[in-house]
Amino acid sequence: MPVTVLIVDDSKLARIVAGKALAELQPDWQKAEAGSAAQAHEVIAAQPVDVALIDFNMAEKDGLELAGELHAMRPDMPIAIITANIQDEIIARARAIGAAFVPKPVSADSLEAFLSGAALRLRSAKA
Repeated sequence: MPVTVLIVDDSKLARIVAGKALAELQPDWQKAEAGSAAQAHEVIAAQPVDVALIDFNMAEKDGLELAGELHAMRPDMPIAIITANIQDEIIARARAIGAAFVPKPVSADSLEAFLSGAALRLRSAKA
């Protein structure tokens, strides 16, 4: 069963960079993209999503708010907050809702631990 990763970032370039890092680490996984929290909800309503990578700084709703909504809908979904805004409060808020923290700029190195853990959680859930 294919794994689909939703990349949510209001920057197209940031989505491309995250997508390339994802493809390098998990070439068999599929990606879906959204440029806003509203688009993210549309994607999730239209197709199955297994993992979410969410930018913290977005216009209408910050990534932690969206992550909280996704976590309420799918408590088992691995979620990472991606941001260059590395503050203890943001990291603590991400962890409080069960989300990982990945610093920008996103690279294969920065995503590797999160994606490995996500793959393990998905395999365990399907077993």
